Amino acid sequence: MNVIEVSNLRRVYNANVGAIRRSHKEIVAVDGISFHIEGGELFGLLGPNGAGKTTTVKMLTTMLIPTDGSIRILGLDVVRDAKKLRSRIGFIYGGERGLYWRLSGIDNLRYFGSLYHLDPQATRKRIPELLEMVGLSERGEEKVEGYSRGMKQRLHVARALLHDPEVLFLDEPTLGLDPVGARDLRTIIRNLQAENKTILLTTHYMLEADALCQRIAVINKGKIVAEGSPAELKSIVSDLSVIEVEVFGSVDDFLPTLRAQSFVDALSIENREQKQVLLIQSPAGAEAVSPLLGLLAGVRVGKVIVREPTLEDAYIRLVEEDV
Repeated sequence: MNVIEVSNLRRVYNANVGAIRRSHKEIVAVDGISFHIEGGELFGLLGPNGAGKTTTVKMLTTMLIPTDGSIRILGLDVVRDAKKLRSRIGFIYGGERGLYWRLSGIDNLRYFGSLYHLDPQATRKRIPELLEMVGLSERGEEKVEGYSRGMKQRLHVARALLHDPEVLFLDEPTLGLDPVGARDLRTIIRNLQAENKTILLTTHYMLEADALCQRIAVINKGKIVAEGSPAELKSIVSDLSVIEVEVFGSVDDFLPTLRAQSFVDALSIENREQKQVLLIQSPAGAEAVSPLLGLLAGVRVGKVIVREPTLEDAYIRLVEEDV
């Protein structure tokens, strides 16, 4: 059974541009997307910055009214039935917004419980259970201003679960967390799915999406460009190998030439500590290494690795094909 049904969803913003001669411009943030999420499913929505992810989540959580199309969650229309729906969904976002730093963790939860119009006695009983779930049972009396970023994010989770929602929206929940904090939060997300919560997750971390999501939609320029399981998306690049080349210094002048080569399907650059890493998707595999290094003559090159493609490589191919 589908818990979330999105049909031909569209959102247009009207903007004024120009400093002297102002002109009107329409910005299409979400452009006719459709997808569904089954009950108990963990569904990922991936895309670059500005692709329409957050706008989509805001419409799903009743914070924005769609320009066109429809959204039904738990059988309710997000526009007509917004008040009924809000008591049945929860929203967790990345960052440190949305908490009162001068209040303790417990007092924050009491306050948000009152906003949800929860029974005070039920809230007092539920708060210790939630703090135990998110690993804050020994820090609940402390002011939030003394919490680490990871602790604040775990308190966000407890806040969103106060009213025991059936559907959760997680908008980049591990943003800015250290590896331990991110791992702990992923464990909490898995436990929530084990309780049969329906979850929509947006993230920029492909390993996270691969580990958590049962199905994924990739959105770019407001349109969904691919949808399927992580394995199905990775099959998009099954004909390729990925060559990682460590380079030191600028390689910007070499990029146009590299992209023009027949053995280069896609190319991107990652910054890692004191070096850059060229990521080249190539149908030629290891045979492309020698001509590739020849084109980089004059550049200091470190380690070269040829590996199998990952979900991140599939994502890069999908997004770059849509440019």
